[in-house]
Amino acid sequence: MVAASAPGLNFLIIPPSSTNMKNNKKIALITGSNKGIGLETARQLGKQDITVLIGARDPKKSEAAAKELRQEGLDARALEIDVNQTESIRKAVERVERDFGRLDILINNAGIGLDDQNKKVSEQSLETWRKTFDTNLFGLIATTHAFLPLLRKSEAGRIVNLSSILGSITLHATPGSPIYDFKVMPAYNVSKSAVNAYTVQLAYELKDSKIKVNAAHPGWVKTELGGEGATMELPDGAKTSVALATIGEDGPNGTYVHMGETLPW
Repeated sequence: MVAASAPGLNFLIIPPSSTNMKNNKKIALITGSNKGIGLETARQLGKQDITVLIGARDPKKSEAAAKELRQEGLDARALEIDVNQTESIRKAVERVERDFGRLDILINNAGIGLDDQNKKVSEQSLETWRKTFDTNLFGLIATTHAFLPLLRKSEAGRIVNLSSILGSITLHATPGSPIYDFKVMPAYNVSKSAVNAYTVQLAYELKDSKIKVNAAHPGWVKTELGGEGATMELPDGAKTSVALATIGEDGPNGTYVHMGETLPW
């Protein structure tokens, strides 16, 4: 344990390798959180006195992001996890179980968009479809199922699946809707529709438990994936996930939400 100080800040940095890390604070894992919406989500949860685990494939990037948050006085720990690799997920589960004994919040934030926006739906390669689904859907499912035993040990487990308004089948099928003409990322769009469907299925299974499962549309956020035309800043883009991660016992389960408003499936 190392004491650190800076102008206006006094806090303790606990190395990620510490073997005595169990505490009474909520523990949150955010996958793909070394940058962008994931990192901002971790920051906002950390400000609520929640221990945040910065999940990323690259351990150096994970540690750099965790260090950034620790320098802000937050309890952030690096956690190597590649949602496309079963062994990586297994090791991450073992690490969390060893250090904390449970998981209170899982935010499935990791995601990719590989579509060639100059090609039509029928012109996208099968490889693009498969790689997109491997991360956005199958990686999400694998991670969730692996951590479910630890979430069951929580007094109020919360699972937040990062979706998108682009996953709304209703809006895609409705002429005049905000996304009706946006079919340039079909693999991404359909993968998020599948995430929504999985959310409903798992929420039903867990409806009589203390775990709640919801899908979040962060908004069109200024990130690498969001692109140049995005209209929302990062702090606003993280708000929906943070809200769903911290809902009370009377909060929603099996919903598809953006900034407190329910979206059509």
